[in-house]
Amino acid sequence: MRGVGLQAAGLRRTFRPPGGPRLPVIFSWFRGWGAALRGRETSMTAGGRPKVLITGISGPMGRLLASRLASGAEVCGVDVQPGRGPAPEVRVHAVDLRKRKFEDVVRTERPDAVVHMGFVRHFERGERVRHDINVRGTKKLLDHCARYGVRKVVVNSSAAVYGAFSENPYAIDEDFPLSASRSYPEIRDQVEVDTLSSALIWKNQEIETVVLRPAHSLGAHSRSMMAGYLRLPRVPTVMGFDPMVQFIAEQDWIEALRLAVLEPLSGVFNVAGSGQVPLHTAIRAVGATAWPIPGPIFEAVCRRLFVLNFWHYPPGAIDYLRYPVCVSGKRFEEATGFAPKVSLREMFESARRRRK
Repeated sequence: MRGVGLQAAGLRRTFRPPGGPRLPVIFSWFRGWGAALRGRETSMTAGGRPKVLITGISGPMGRLLASRLASGAEVCGVDVQPGRGPAPEVRVHAVDLRKRKFEDVVRTERPDAVVHMGFVRHFERGERVRHDINVRGTKKLLDHCARYGVRKVVVNSSAAVYGAFSENPYAIDEDFPLSASRSYPEIRDQVEVDTLSSALIWKNQEIETVVLRPAHSLGAHSRSMMAGYLRLPRVPTVMGFDPMVQFIAEQDWIEALRLAVLEPLSGVFNVAGSGQVPLHTAIRAVGATAWPIPGPIFEAVCRRLFVLNFWHYPPGAIDYLRYPVCVSGKRFEEATGFAPKVSLREMFESARRRRK
């Protein structure tokens, strides 16, 4: 794969997203983001500390990230839910990304970096509402970042956007097509957000844009679909299927986000945890009991209960209990030096203790 020249002090490499041109992925190290968050001299802000704005900061993961960044950056955030920041010095603005007030926040705060975590991922809101919040809100955010000179955007996507299919490779890389909406139309908005954000990489190279697609996060604060699924008293599975599943500890995921802000980095990256195991092994490891159900019955019951709001997962989610969606995190590890620290055993033991 041919590079496109030198930038700063390092080599600028490229990748080709599905159906698009080659996009820059910067692997170089130069004084700037890394220096700023490590407390070295920087001209990015007058005080030598970059300002990072986090959307969705009132959520558990937003608060964890804000706490992690606060020692090396000036942190502020926005959320539709008013609340205190994780520390007194963290300012939280109660605004909706789709409203003019959010533009006012970006204009007055003038952040150096924005971490976009303010999504509706649950299915308690209707599909149109989720699409409007997630897609239109992201469009507004990206427009404001370009208008007010934001230098870095980090978007929290998901490995789920690849879709769960029998033909999935053992380790999906970033060039694999985003096909989730083929069998799981309820997350069409997530796929569209990922596509919008990835397009910014080549549309506006003045902004370092990083799109992260993590495996299922697992931890006390995690709200991922798989984390909630493993908390059920009896865990339904599709009879005859036992796909490999992949997890990343929430502590490791927060560190990956921190590195995405810290490193001079641009591109799309999968983020993997410490390994993968068969689904039934994970269920036993967290102290739960599997409840195998024939596929057609599972789908029919799931569809009915979902319509009646008695079940939180739409029928399309069942394919993630049939087929593997396991990603290769090699590109991100090579670009940042990221290495997950929490083992699968530690994740499962912690989840088992929380069930008691």
